[in-house]
Amino acid sequence: MTKKDSRFHRPRVQTPEQEAEEKAIRQRYQTEKPSLQTLLDSGDIQQVFTMGEYWELRKTFAALKALREQQGLSIADLASRAGLDQASISHLEDGQVDNLTIATVTGYAKALGKRVLVKLADARAN
Repeated sequence: MTKKDSRFHRPRVQTPEQEAEEKAIRQRYQTEKPSLQTLLDSGDIQQVFTMGEYWELRKTFAALKALREQQGLSIADLASRAGLDQASISHLEDGQVDNLTIATVTGYAKALGKRVLVKLADARAN
């Protein structure tokens, strides 16, 4: 017997205007196929993570989630302690780290009795 996946899909709720805008954006990107630099220059995107940076953040939040679970805390408990929204915590633990602030990370860690250390390292040439 296999364990069923407990995740489920929540359909996005959009107005007809939002759907039309998203469709137009998708068509534009398919037609133009802009480069990353073009997207940055135009302001269409503001921030880019390398895969290495992304995985470092994922590892950090996986460790924080494990610590939360070790301490027997629910997401609601942590949200109350950290002054964060439950959905935000859930998103962070699921790897949705695209709109992250240092206040969010430190608040999460502090609620678990930890602190965040930031260090600089040489960038690797690709």
